[in-house]
Parts: sequence; structure tokens; C-alpha cells
Amino acid sequence: MKRAKKVALVAAAAAAALMFAGCSNGGGGTTGGDSKPYIALVSKGFQHQFWQAVKQGAQEKAEELGVEITFEGPASETEVDAQLQMLQAAIDKKPAAIGYAALDPQACIPLYDAAKAAGIPIVEFDAPCDSDYSQNLAATDSLVAGALAAEHMAKLIGGSGEVAIVGHSQINSTGVQRRDGFVDKIKADFPGITIVDIQYGDGDHLKSADIAKAMIAAHPNLKGIYGTNEGSAVGVVNAVTELGLQPGKLAIVGFDSGSAQINAIKSGLMAGAITQDPIGIGKAVVQAAYDAMNGKKLEKFTDTGSYWYDKSNVDDPKIAAVLYQ
Repeated sequence: MKRAKKVALVAAAAAAALMFAGCSNGGGGTTGGDSKPYIALVSKGFQHQFWQAVKQGAQEKAEELGVEITFEGPASETEVDAQLQMLQAAIDKKPAAIGYAALDPQACIPLYDAAKAAGIPIVEFDAPCDSDYSQNLAATDSLVAGALAAEHMAKLIGGSGEVAIVGHSQINSTGVQRRDGFVDKIKADFPGITIVDIQYGDGDHLKSADIAKAMIAAHPNLKGIYGTNEGSAVGVVNAVTELGLQPGKLAIVGFDSGSAQINAIKSGLMAGAITQDPIGIGKAVVQAAYDAMNGKKLEKFTDTGSYWYDKSNVDDPKIAAVLYQ
């Protein structure tokens, strides 16, 4: 479905919802069986270990604050319609607050309008909607993280040669900014490096593996590939394994962690990766939702940080604290 048509359909659904929306969150946004405030979290997906770590952090913070949460996400990060339906369902439940991680930054705008009309505050995590209604975004600064990946790629290949990117999205902000941070840093500081190809595997490791194999075949002088999320990076590692390339022949730089990437780094198949702090993101979004529902004024952005890890520091306690298996 084209984005314009999708936004139109969502707008129609939101307009219908507004007919029944009150001017408040329906009496405090509490769960049915007790008096605990209820916060609805709608994630970008469930298929990566990253999101399970975000959920863990959210649950830990919810217990600390004495609130109830739900944590939902579509099966795949390409399922924009499914995510929008989850956001609509969250609004219909009239929670005290909503936390949202946008797959499509445009398609969510009408539903944000519906939440605003219903008096339900929205905070965001990982990726924003293109609406000015959200009160806070808890996320990694993806431009900074992409630049950090570029710096390490440049060091790995000696500052010259051909590299390629297997991205996970051309639409949501994490995909765009992790790509742009990498590309801009290479162009600005490493004129000897040429980015010969950028393609997108939707964060799916099978699709990303096929893309990486095609890149390697098309560019025999390729020195490195950057995968912009867990599924992308694992796909690149799988491609190299399937092609029988020796560990280290191609510099692979990933993003996120998860057991597959950690094992690939320890074995030498992957040079290193950028990790976020997903547990910290989960805690931050619940804290922001709690503060928003209590009328506290929030900063627009909470940077939860990004960190390089490789074989030399993967077992360092400071790095281990932001990795997830």
C-alpha cells in the first residue's frame, strides 16, 4: 500500500475514533482489576533480541514505579499496518499514557491527533513519529552511532577501499540516520573510502544475506560491509559463512548485539559492532510516560548512548552491561 493511501485510511480510522473520544483519558487510565495506572507500549517489532531487552527494561521500571504496562509489536518491522492497528487499540483502551516506536513516521500522525483529542499523552522510544504531540523521545543518537561505525570501519580497512551498506529501512529514523551518520562521516573524513552500494533487507537476516552475497559478487574488491541492525548484520555474517570466506577477509561492522553477533565477533567473523542500551531505553520510556501522565514537563530527547564493542572489550563489565543475548 502506498504511504499516501495508508495515511488516508489511518486518518479515517482516527476520525471515527474521535467521535467516541472524551476530553480525558477515561478516568485515570487504570487497569480493570486494580488502581495501578496503565501505560501501553507499542514497539516496532518482537523478532529481534533488542526488543526483548527493551521490554525487560520497561517491565523493571514499571515495577519500580508501581504501574502496569503492556508491550506489543508486530511480527516484522515491515508490518506498518499491524503496528498502526496496535496503536489504535492502545488509544481505545484509554491508558494513562502511551509509549510508541514509529515504523512509519508519517502514517502515525492521524492517530497521534486522536490520542491528543482523548487527552492521552504520548512519549516515544527508538524512533519518532512526525508529530509535535510527543513529549519525549528516548533513543540512541543514530547519527552519532552511524559515525562511530564509520570510524571503526575506516580503521579496519586502513582508510581506503570499497565498502557497502546493508540497511534495514529507508523510512524509519533509525535506518535513515544510522545510514546517513556512516555515509556523512566517510565523505567528510575518509576520502580514500568509496561506498559502492547501499541496499535494504528490512532487518530480515535471510533477505540481508542474499543482498550481501550479491554485493560481494558484484564488487570483487570490496573490503567491508556495514549492517545497520541486528538482522542486517547477522545476514551479512551468514552470507560470508555460506560463501566460505575466511574470517577477517571482509571487515563486517554490525549494529545492536544479540547472541549471533556476539558469537561472530568472538570467532572473528565480524570485526565489531555498535551496541545501544535497550534496557535503558525501556526504562527511560516508562519513566517518561509516568512523568508525562503526572503533568511533568519533559525534555524532548533522552540520548541513551551508543558503544563500540569487539573481541578486545566484549567481556568488559561496562560493555557487557549494554549487551543482550
